[in-house]
Amino acid sequence: MRAYFYGFPVSVMKEFFATCPKGLENLLAVELTNLGAEQVRETVAGVHFKGELAIGYKACLWSRFASRIVLVLSEFQMNDDLDLYLGAHTIPWEEHFSGTATIAVDFTGTNPAIRNTQYGALKIKDAIVDRFTKRGHVRPDVDKKSPDIRIMAHLGKGKANITLDLSGPALHQRFYRQGTGEAPLKENLAAAMIARSGWAGEPMMDPMCGSGTLLIEAAFIAADMAPALRRERFGFDRWLQHDSELWQSLMMEAQVRAKRGMQRCEVKLFGCDADTRVLMKARDNAKAAGVAHLITFKQADVTALENPLPMPAVEGEARQVGMLISNPPYGERLGEFPALLEVHQALGDALRRSFQGWKVTILSASPELLSCLRLRADKQYRLFNGALECQLRNYQIALDSVASQKEVAQDFANRLRKNLKTLEKWASKEGIDCYRLYDADLPEYNAAIDRYRDYLVVQEYAAPKDIPAQKTRQRLLDMVQAAIKVTGMDGEKVILKVRERQEGKQQYQKLSEEQHRMEVQEYGARLWVNLYDYLDTGLFLDHRQTRRMLGQMARGKRFLNLFAYTGSATVHAGLGGASETTTVDMSHTYLNWAQDNMRLNSLVGRQHKFVQADCLKWLSEADEQYDLIFIDPPTFSNSKRMDESFDVQRDHLLLMQHLKRLLAADGTLVFSNNKRHFKMDLAGLEAAGLKAQNITGKTRPKDFERNQHIHNCWIITHAETQG
Repeated sequence: MRAYFYGFPVSVMKEFFATCPKGLENLLAVELTNLGAEQVRETVAGVHFKGELAIGYKACLWSRFASRIVLVLSEFQMNDDLDLYLGAHTIPWEEHFSGTATIAVDFTGTNPAIRNTQYGALKIKDAIVDRFTKRGHVRPDVDKKSPDIRIMAHLGKGKANITLDLSGPALHQRFYRQGTGEAPLKENLAAAMIARSGWAGEPMMDPMCGSGTLLIEAAFIAADMAPALRRERFGFDRWLQHDSELWQSLMMEAQVRAKRGMQRCEVKLFGCDADTRVLMKARDNAKAAGVAHLITFKQADVTALENPLPMPAVEGEARQVGMLISNPPYGERLGEFPALLEVHQALGDALRRSFQGWKVTILSASPELLSCLRLRADKQYRLFNGALECQLRNYQIALDSVASQKEVAQDFANRLRKNLKTLEKWASKEGIDCYRLYDADLPEYNAAIDRYRDYLVVQEYAAPKDIPAQKTRQRLLDMVQAAIKVTGMDGEKVILKVRERQEGKQQYQKLSEEQHRMEVQEYGARLWVNLYDYLDTGLFLDHRQTRRMLGQMARGKRFLNLFAYTGSATVHAGLGGASETTTVDMSHTYLNWAQDNMRLNSLVGRQHKFVQADCLKWLSEADEQYDLIFIDPPTFSNSKRMDESFDVQRDHLLLMQHLKRLLAADGTLVFSNNKRHFKMDLAGLEAAGLKAQNITGKTRPKDFERNQHIHNCWIITHAETQG
């Protein structure tokens, strides 16, 4: 509705506010200024501006960066809920919508009086309804999902700000999406990436295009198409002050510009993705947006990325260059990193090999992954993808650039290559699927790498405090890249874990709720391992020789496995011919795992017992006799399920005294632990009538030869039976 003075329209300045993702404020401010907005002022995640109603409409229609455009209705001091109610009640709501319209109130912010946002929204709704009813109007109904009118309020710094949403659905929704990938890029963030890249209409490529958002937004820009042109609903449709004549004129202008822009548009846009299903969605989205003819989509993996522009027809003529803009996956879980490292390294190599002279813009939440490109950024911006802080980096690929021939982490790669050559043949000959390839051989690459069939598990050790975390992290990522290249493993089959000192209940930290089991073999035994869901895999590789020895000693014996973990030692004893086995552990999870391992080897029956109990308490109460006992207790434990804490150095003699009672007269006890510099109390053992023989050297496998302290192992017998 326009104001008139003597038949002529009067310009009425209104106050607006545009919201946007953090990091886009400056882009939005410049955009609004170009649209004719006045008194433009940036704030966090938004821009204040003033103008006639036409400016608000233009912002709704043309803004590529805004999330919402709201009309400011009132701002007032607010100390308590009465202030909020009265401030909302004084707004002439009946001038903005009728009682037949549905409304919704969104409230953000709190103070000592308004501690709940729902309560704040309720007070405003009550004020609106009361105003309507007191004036004899029909009261509006509430529709939270799809209201005709959305009122938005914010409380901050002692002030309440109440606005009317002009946008309706969020403006980043362009209404061309027929389907998306797993992590779709919001359209306004895609537009911001294009703006920050400096793209000026040259050929553009997205090598991991997903559902095509970046390319479609670029097509809109190139064709001068208003981003909201296809939108059928706005927040002002039922607003009583909506000027439909003015709006229609702006829409007609935008339609004419889009038609002309599309006719003259000759932009070349290229999109690739390895996933054919996602690529199909991208094609559908481009078609729905009316720009399918401007974009060439191709199924291709980034590891085989090629320059889409043709070679020059005349020899010696310079090849046309373009711009590559992309938002590669960056993963939020540590376990996703190895495959992503491989992707980023491949992308960097492809850019240097085939995209000389091109400009490149990459958005990522991971500086470490960006470093894998091995490119030097010319510019860097901070943007936010939702709550996730990201970096957008601009690069220029040199005309004489070539794919790097230098190997990442070369010293580490050489050592791993040497280890692999030695251990791969040995493992095959031994008949084992799992072995340690690398164990902090080089101090600067402080990790263990274990092979499980065609998988690698990389476990980072805690770094010294004097080494910067960023440097430690980069070395780890370099190590993973090099390991993938040296071993030829698929990045999807490389599992990255961070190992720190664990005590008590933290000893076997769980990483997820999922189940990823696989079968491996060890000297004829079949065992389940889980490489993903726990910090440990279910199989201590350094005890491989010990398990084999137990199997060789077990024929006809009554076997006891204490602190049994997943029961792999029981499996070897069972396969070795033990007459009966007893497996004791406090964890239901690991005891079930042990039973699964036994079933996998057809070791079932009443002769195989499983006991869920605190091992120390069970040991103090048990009275059966066993011919062969294996015990591998934790170094320290203070689990809530145990009556007391346990320290293997402090308590091992008490442990032996209990075990002596269970050990048959001619029986053998195999005792192991992984405490560095553990000292056996030989005098105490002798006083208890026991003797010990250190067999650590015999039980340390070839792949753990470097680590003298990986474990220590002892054979203990009754004193009178040892010759």
